[in-house]
Amino acid sequence: MPAQSPPATPGTPAPPARAPSALRGRPFRLTVPPVSGVLRPRLVLTGMLVAVGAFLLFCWGLTIGDYPVAFTDVVRALGGAGDPGTVIVVQDLRLPRALTGLLVGIAFGVSGAVFQTMTRNPLASPDMIGLTEGAGTAVVAAVVLGRTGGLGLSTLGLLGALATALLVYALAWKGGATGYRIILVGIGVSWICTSATDFLVARGNRFEAQEAIGWLVGNLNGRTWDQVDSLALAMAVLLPVTLGMGRWMRTLMLGDDVAAGLGTPVQSVRLALLLTGVGLVAFGTAAAGPVAFVALACPQIAQRLAGVSSPPPLVSGLTGAFVVLGSDLLAREAIPGTELSVGIVTGALGAPVLLWLLIRANRAGSGG
Repeated sequence: MPAQSPPATPGTPAPPARAPSALRGRPFRLTVPPVSGVLRPRLVLTGMLVAVGAFLLFCWGLTIGDYPVAFTDVVRALGGAGDPGTVIVVQDLRLPRALTGLLVGIAFGVSGAVFQTMTRNPLASPDMIGLTEGAGTAVVAAVVLGRTGGLGLSTLGLLGALATALLVYALAWKGGATGYRIILVGIGVSWICTSATDFLVARGNRFEAQEAIGWLVGNLNGRTWDQVDSLALAMAVLLPVTLGMGRWMRTLMLGDDVAAGLGTPVQSVRLALLLTGVGLVAFGTAAAGPVAFVALACPQIAQRLAGVSSPPPLVSGLTGAFVVLGSDLLAREAIPGTELSVGIVTGALGAPVLLWLLIRANRAGSGG
């Protein structure tokens, strides 16, 4: 016999019925292919809106320069139509910078989502656990000491980030590597790399220091198709692998014991996520330098816009692209006659987000 709700007290209004929301998640199941899950309209809508915003900023950035180009002419030039001179200016001179900013934002946003989900901590990001600092130390050492070994600065940045990641994982290993230990060890390694970088900059001469600092702040100036090609190739491999592990990422949010009970190979998945996340941030750092706070702030922004329990990787990447392209526009237009580095703007915008996360974590009793 079904349970009956207690009768309402006379004179007390009945609680209003909850109206079904069009943006609430809806379960689905397909026969071919055999796939089931939950369709989240709000998440899809958020991703579409952020993607449209990033595309508009992408085209807007292509209009700026010594040779002004109208927005509609930029859109036509991207398809190879319009005035031949405009096509050359847009596709050959300005497009590499815009594409680098777009891809770097996606790479940093997705990487930040991976680390925050893997460690179950909103403060975990490549900025905080030493990966970008390790890449910067490798590049500055090559510039100051003049020993590149025949490798370019981008390759050295990649190797520095990978070496730092392996060091953090090895030091955090104790019968397994938990997210908490990865964060603590990463913060320590980060400060070691920062101190080493400061020492190298102080040891170099003026010109070497200027070259090193220009790369360390994160910069899109002078990007070429070489950076675009290598970054696009890396993302074509790493991004599908990362998104393909989305189900395992969500189970890790439940804790190691629950995830293992659900059949997730916890340590193998964590190592695979670590490598893919490091690869994304390493190639992004190699292309544009360590653009500050994008990997930290964008996953949290995307999570709150989408209304989900953990940072969504793809929407986080699109949010990262929006933030980097928007910050690049501010860097170029905020001060007339002066073009700032994009990392300066993202640092100024991201610092309040970091403070908000620290205050929120403290109020929640998580200790940051």
